[in-house]
Amino acid sequence: MFRRIVEQFARQRILVIGDLMLDEFIWGKVSRISPEAPVPVVNVTAESYYPGGAANVARNIREFTPSAHIAGIAGADAHGARLLELLRAAGIHTSGVQQDASSTTTVKTRIIARNQQVVRVDRERQAPLTAAQTDRAIEYLDGAIGQVDAVIVADYGKGFFTQPLADFISRKAHTTGTILAVDPHPHTSLAWPHATAIKPNRAEAFLAAGLPPSEPVEPVSRDRALLEAGRRLLERWAPRCLLITLGEQGMLLLRADAPPHHISTCAKTVFDVSGAGDTAIATFTLGLAAGATPEQAADLANRASGMVVGKLGTATVTAAELLAGLVE
Repeated sequence: MFRRIVEQFARQRILVIGDLMLDEFIWGKVSRISPEAPVPVVNVTAESYYPGGAANVARNIREFTPSAHIAGIAGADAHGARLLELLRAAGIHTSGVQQDASSTTTVKTRIIARNQQVVRVDRERQAPLTAAQTDRAIEYLDGAIGQVDAVIVADYGKGFFTQPLADFISRKAHTTGTILAVDPHPHTSLAWPHATAIKPNRAEAFLAAGLPPSEPVEPVSRDRALLEAGRRLLERWAPRCLLITLGEQGMLLLRADAPPHHISTCAKTVFDVSGAGDTAIATFTLGLAAGATPEQAADLANRASGMVVGKLGTATVTAAELLAGLVE
């Protein structure tokens, strides 16, 4: 059953819309503490770059299908050029990406030593889209949304999304019968009418529901605070399904017409959780587009996320890896 679903991934056309970033990794060795301050001195041995943010969601999609499309904005700077080069080299369609001199490409730099992250440095300038940028985005999306099987919204709160743009995307997906999956950012407080699925993590779910943070409870079925957060979000957002990622507790799928469905984590080892949410929304959406039930799609998303956290850096899961994991 799961194998047949995954084999259908290659036929799906997926458009990812959102905040584009460049992930930079500086790899090195620590041999001493700095005499200037109580911090490690990292001797750099290598540097690597990967698409980040919404671009990493598209990279996850591309592992399963040749029809991966991306829409967003990047600066007309060296980092923006590198990001576009990486996307095109991966075979991701970039006709929806605007390069604008008035924008700055967001860069997240992680310094890694002894397989551990020493520090992360963010370079970004958050700013909402200008009227001209919004018009260009809508012009592209107006023609693109009806040509794909699913749209993924990856909101990292960097300024790409506004409520008018969210309304347009939601309306267009609804009128064309296109699956709309949203990975929301709680601080933007945007509404996504007619969303097929919305996927917050636990902290985002509590924040969006207006509830104070709460410690996880075992078993998840008895976590009253989490279930209340989910109930509020189903009522507020009204998606067909709500998938809350819970880290080491796996995932919780909620629907208005079905009992809560908890999936325990499949992770065997955890090296790096960065990008796990990107893998989850990508795999979940591919599953829905391929005809899986929400429960089946959530199970596949949980399996893929469990694999990606066992890798260091902004990693992805391949179709071969996911298929191999199905027989274990």
